[in-house]
Amino acid sequence: MFQRDIRRTVASISSMNSSCATLLALICLATPLFAAAAEPRTNPAATEQTWRPNLKLKTLGGIQFWSDVHFFHGWHVQQHSTTGHFRLLDADDVRHAWGTRDECFAALEVIKKEQEIPPKPGRTVILVHGIVRSARSMNAIRKRLGAEGFRVIGFNYASTRIDISSAADYLQQVIESLDGVEEINFVVHSMGGLVVRSYLSKHQDKRIKRLVMLGVPNQGAKLAKDLKHNWLYKTVWGPAGQQLAKDPNGFIAGLPTPDFEFAVIAGSRGTLDGYNPLLAGDDDGTVAVENTRLPGAADFITVHRLHSFLMYDPEVIDCSLRFLTEGRLRAEGERHPIPQKQAAADAAKS
Repeated sequence: MFQRDIRRTVASISSMNSSCATLLALICLATPLFAAAAEPRTNPAATEQTWRPNLKLKTLGGIQFWSDVHFFHGWHVQQHSTTGHFRLLDADDVRHAWGTRDECFAALEVIKKEQEIPPKPGRTVILVHGIVRSARSMNAIRKRLGAEGFRVIGFNYASTRIDISSAADYLQQVIESLDGVEEINFVVHSMGGLVVRSYLSKHQDKRIKRLVMLGVPNQGAKLAKDLKHNWLYKTVWGPAGQQLAKDPNGFIAGLPTPDFEFAVIAGSRGTLDGYNPLLAGDDDGTVAVENTRLPGAADFITVHRLHSFLMYDPEVIDCSLRFLTEGRLRAEGERHPIPQKQAAADAAKS
């Protein structure tokens, strides 16, 4: 059965044009090693303290199988997407405790008292990565924002194992954990923007000030629509990948528009046909420029950069920092908002 599926997938790829086949190959190459950490399975519902070996262990930080539920001064508690158990990591992704939620939070309380760590107020930026990525993909932005005085949190979630709504629920837990924080901002890449919009469909927080979207498929992604029934695509991208498809009646169409200031940065080639011949108009190789546009944005700009590399681009980082601090993307100060009617009409054409 499995061999027949493989042959069918290979045949379908061979029948595609070279650009689509190349895309599928890049998807496979970009997929991290789906290996769970070494913690044995445990019952996540159990609250009693039980003895177990708890050696400090360097981890990968949560790639694909782990989602953050709590942050405190670089310490974070995560939950495994398959087993449901928890672990406590420090800022260097070293595991200090694992087991039930109560056990990990109890271990964190001990550390707080031993190190006398007080809550840290101030401006915070939460970085939300895209599908098949991790918080490490946002490190270039993290370093720059940290140098400018922001408290920066790289939110990890199991992007290929859970759907977007579940990722939003994890984000809610992280936001609730930010005691003493006076201001919350976001910089998000690709599907990370949809996670934030899904969060806004259920929750509000008056501390949220601004949001910067990098290559977010706010109107859905045509490539996801074309590939959603492909066996390889479904296997690699998981349930969230199915929700990315461009569909006027689909998941993305029901997401709310942020009620606070936000800006959109889109990757582009700067030509009429873009990088990818499978997409109409200009694009970043993965998402059409017009499908990034979200009505109500305070500012919009395009940069000549491929989708997967937007987070590393110095111009993108400069624009993001400028919007978070000054409410504008361009150094000259002129904003280019996205009108409601224009954005809707452009998206309908693409």
